[in-house]
Amino acid sequence: MPTNILMPQLGESVVEGTVSRWLKQIGDPVDAFEPLLEVSTDKVETEIPAPVAGVLLSIQVEAGKTVAKGTVLGVIGAADEALPEAEAAGHGDVTQPMRATQETPVASPAAPTPSGNGGWHVTPVVARMAAEHALDLAQIQGSGHGGRVTKKDVEAYLETREAPASAASAPSFAVDAEAPAPWETPGSGDLFKPTDAPPARSTPATKPSAPVVTSQPLAPAPTTSVNTAEGELVGLSLMRKGIAEHMVMSKLHTAPHVTTVFEVDLSAVLAHQAENKDAFARQGVGLTLTAYFVAASVTALRATPYINAEWRDEGIFLHERIHIGLAVALDEGLIVPVLRNAQDLNLLGIARGINDLAARARSKKLSADETRGGTFTLSNHGVSGSLIATPIINQPQTGILGVGLMEQRVKVIDGMIAIRPCAYVSLTFDHRVTDGATGDRFMQILKGKLEAWED
Repeated sequence: MPTNILMPQLGESVVEGTVSRWLKQIGDPVDAFEPLLEVSTDKVETEIPAPVAGVLLSIQVEAGKTVAKGTVLGVIGAADEALPEAEAAGHGDVTQPMRATQETPVASPAAPTPSGNGGWHVTPVVARMAAEHALDLAQIQGSGHGGRVTKKDVEAYLETREAPASAASAPSFAVDAEAPAPWETPGSGDLFKPTDAPPARSTPATKPSAPVVTSQPLAPAPTTSVNTAEGELVGLSLMRKGIAEHMVMSKLHTAPHVTTVFEVDLSAVLAHQAENKDAFARQGVGLTLTAYFVAASVTALRATPYINAEWRDEGIFLHERIHIGLAVALDEGLIVPVLRNAQDLNLLGIARGINDLAARARSKKLSADETRGGTFTLSNHGVSGSLIATPIINQPQTGILGVGLMEQRVKVIDGMIAIRPCAYVSLTFDHRVTDGATGDRFMQILKGKLEAWED
């Protein structure tokens, strides 16, 4: 009997996903649990495994289409098996609900119900865009299932609304007089990906905490590359568009960035690593320098709580817990999984968590929930040879630590010339939340912890 391939729910608040690409084509044999396609959300790109072994009989949702959870993406069955009439007729319908089968009873789709914000249910992406642009979603005609407003509907509405303004002679940088300036309101989302704010940080719809951005959103990207005599136009991936949007929002529309740079002698850290690397390996844990920087960051954040904070309209919110985001490089860009409750972990626990998150990020096994809710971020840009960098803040966080390349340097210590393994470490922070003295204190504590490392 044919088996439906369904769009899964990839996180607690993730209600839709975009098919990035199919790894199999119609007629290809597949094994149970073999990667079948890749799905992107606003947070991660995930491989979807085949639910059963068989042959891919149908692809219902082509690459580039965004559909709700439970939507039939395709069908697997025997090689000589005919498709049920419903699937054959519905090929390419990206809004059709999940079909009920004998194995999976499904309730009939219900009409949309009002959300807690006073409007119809919308996805986190749409909610974020509405907050950023101060939109009343009731004024937008929805094209989604049951009249739901989609991201494309909001983009089209913005293009229509902003078209007269762009043709007028008024200055292009004008800001709504009734709206607060972008740098007076906090952002939302996690590094490199526009997303919904964590539930605990939500604010009433009548007073959005996201920045009011007057610039026009990025236009839909071409799905394929275009070659000309002058060069090649490469279509933007969902991840690359997300990175672009979030970087512009953080740097240009939200936080005044300030960066302070310290040089750190890592002799004590390297000595400790050499003594304990084998012991960690026997427990299946790789002990990297990143673990030391995370542990030192926890010590510094405890001493400077305003770095482990976020700006809100009502005031500065100091986080009780420390959730460290770790920038992991992928072929498509960067993703930032979050090591939660780092304040409760020793060096072994931190190293184990880093190993797990990095491995699952690169194998596309992370859930969307594992990339949200960070309170501070670490970017180890030195792995590519960079000495000094000024990373962009991961909104709505206050600070991000940049770790440069470790190399042997000539130093003068107690009047003697010595060679020491050193790295430049930078802290970029939100000047709305705190000042240079606090940023430098954070760095002094972090430097002291690393240079005099003790168990």
